[in-house]
Amino acid sequence: MAVIAESSAVGGRQDLKRLAVDHARIRTRQRRLRELARHLALGLITFVLVAPFYYVFLASLKDSHAIFQYPPELVPWPPFWGNYANVLSHTNFLRWMFNTLFVATTVTVLKVFLDSMAGYALAKIDFTGRRAVFLLMLILLMVPGGALIVPLWSLFNSLGLIDTYFALILPPLANPLGAILMRQFILGLPRDLENAARLDGLNEFQIYWRIVLPLIKPGLVVLAVILFTDQFMSFIWPLIATTSDNLIVLTVGVASLRAHGGVDYGLWSASAVMSLVPIAVLFFILQRQFLARSLAGALKQ
Repeated sequence: MAVIAESSAVGGRQDLKRLAVDHARIRTRQRRLRELARHLALGLITFVLVAPFYYVFLASLKDSHAIFQYPPELVPWPPFWGNYANVLSHTNFLRWMFNTLFVATTVTVLKVFLDSMAGYALAKIDFTGRRAVFLLMLILLMVPGGALIVPLWSLFNSLGLIDTYFALILPPLANPLGAILMRQFILGLPRDLENAARLDGLNEFQIYWRIVLPLIKPGLVVLAVILFTDQFMSFIWPLIATTSDNLIVLTVGVASLRAHGGVDYGLWSASAVMSLVPIAVLFFILQRQFLARSLAGALKQ
């Protein structure tokens, strides 16, 4: 009887072990299926997002006849580089690029500095009417940009600033979005830092420059990317505020290629690809800096 009981116990343990192994296999199979479904979904989303850019890039490497060829060539060979040469030689593309980079960089630098100071004042300095100023800035965000075009044009025309760099740089400086974002970043900083700095004899600007500004570098990078991208892609106001060819920005210049002698899709695609290079390079550079600073701040904490 003892032998029979012992063999039954051994058989029961083997059954339990077999069940545990089967259960582990089922869980592993389910996990792999979920990972496969997730990767397939990510691959589909990536394809949908990348396909338009790839098509434009392919069109820039084809001549006017190959663009409309059917079936289309997924990898044109040999590539036709004449579209890029025509953009540089037959258009004022380099001047458009300079104007865009100059205006976008100037606006970004000024806005990051001014918005960070305004955000510090709204977050850390107690002054009369602070809540009213903040509410007014929120209300200004609700005003559509199209409603401001005619008043802005009338104001700058009366000041004689139409068709100047001032007309492209000054209006974006009045956007309150950056100050609101900086206020939210600075509100997360502990007040003990400011109190200790005041005990050391620092004034408000010194506290902002030496204490607050280094701590909100990730927020400054985010704000810089938003501002530069928005200004780089601006179209309506530069189209209205400038009339001479020497002040045209990229968006207006590329759009004007369609108005002169019909549409050359190869030339248009090449100009679009070249226009994306500066903003893509800037984004990836600042993205790495943002991740590095975020990880450094987490490790310090």
